[in-house]
Amino acid sequence: MKKSEKIFNRNVFKLFLIGAACLLFVGFAWSSQARKTANDEQTASLNVVTKEQLAKSAFSEAYKVFMSPRCANCHPGGDVPTQNDAMTLHTQGITRGKEGKGKYGMTCTTCHQLENLEGEHMPPGVSKGWHMPPENMKMVFQGRTARQLCEQFKDPRTNGGKKTLKEAMEHLEADPLVLWGWSPGNGRTVPPMSHEEFMKNIHAWMDNGAACPD
Repeated sequence: MKKSEKIFNRNVFKLFLIGAACLLFVGFAWSSQARKTANDEQTASLNVVTKEQLAKSAFSEAYKVFMSPRCANCHPGGDVPTQNDAMTLHTQGITRGKEGKGKYGMTCTTCHQLENLEGEHMPPGVSKGWHMPPENMKMVFQGRTARQLCEQFKDPRTNGGKKTLKEAMEHLEADPLVLWGWSPGNGRTVPPMSHEEFMKNIHAWMDNGAACPD
């Protein structure tokens, strides 16, 4: 074989090696990009699930407050409120009444004044005026699961006619009757978390899509 042919063959072989290396590099780069794209899509998918789970978790925490005696006593399944930490039926034959303020001479404010009355077994009070939800929108808490209560809050037919969730929840922020739950007086227990923590959970639930617990 002539020297020129040997040189030519060596050059061809070198070009072949260079070409193969380039193809391997391109293949590796494409594979890395494909994996990155798949990982990005998986991460995005996980973020959606995480957001939903965050909402569910936040409402599950807030649910503990709704079920505490300070809230649930005035949100019974029937028309008789419950009382005390044991959540026993209210004595004196008290019933809801059409507007949620009692009936006849036994209205809520007959005993429940504008502030807590000091002394053992004395009735609590609040500046807004003690009352239950009205007869046509009972807003039942007692007996509701976390999911049932969550769905109830989002439905205008059961949340007081509020068209948006923000409207349905905004009274929790500053309503005197709600805030009373954290200052009930006379040794009564308070909800299992602070009002600030409670509202953080409510906002986290709403801000993350308001998904209801399973």
